[in-house]
Amino acid sequence: MSRFYARRRLSILAALTGLLASLALFDPPTASAALPTPVSATTARGYLASLTVAAENRTGYSRDLFPHWITVSGSCNTRETVLKRDGRNVVTSSTCAATSGSWYSPYDGATWYAASDVDIDHLVPLAEAWDSGASAWTTSRRQSFANDLTRPQLIAVTDNVNQSKGDKDPAEWMPSRTAYRCTYVRAWVQVKYYYGLSVDPAEKSALTGYLNNC
Repeated sequence: MSRFYARRRLSILAALTGLLASLALFDPPTASAALPTPVSATTARGYLASLTVAAENRTGYSRDLFPHWITVSGSCNTRETVLKRDGRNVVTSSTCAATSGSWYSPYDGATWYAASDVDIDHLVPLAEAWDSGASAWTTSRRQSFANDLTRPQLIAVTDNVNQSKGDKDPAEWMPSRTAYRCTYVRAWVQVKYYYGLSVDPAEKSALTGYLNNC
């Protein structure tokens, strides 16, 4: 092969490598694929119509009444299990702690490379559940709710975004990424329906509006 063609081949390979790298920038990892897929908007609307509408009552609430981050398998608790599920290329220590990986937060579109920058959000907050009927549950049922990996209830997101959300319902807070709002409200309604929780009037109005735009 002549030097001319060798140089030309190398330049083509370099160009292709650069092109592939640039395309990768437009393919961010997505945590939403790991979250159990919520019911459809049509089903969510049907569920919402059947939910009891009632005022909230936070009397007696304590986060400790919802035992969470229980052992799931071996030395892995619920938080560590969700971190591994929602992340990419997650490496864990012998104690199941995530030592490296990346996490994409669908609430705000940020990607993080340290597990300490990520919270596991209870999509329907524990306090919200208490207000909506969980105050009458057994501790065992509250524990199941707080560690539910089957319903779309737990998701890895940016820590300060989760803290900003706090205990707010969809009438008070929604993900800043509008593209994720339909998924969010479908998941919210599914969880409330499964656990037989009520909605307050403002919450139902907000959910209805978002679901109608799905």
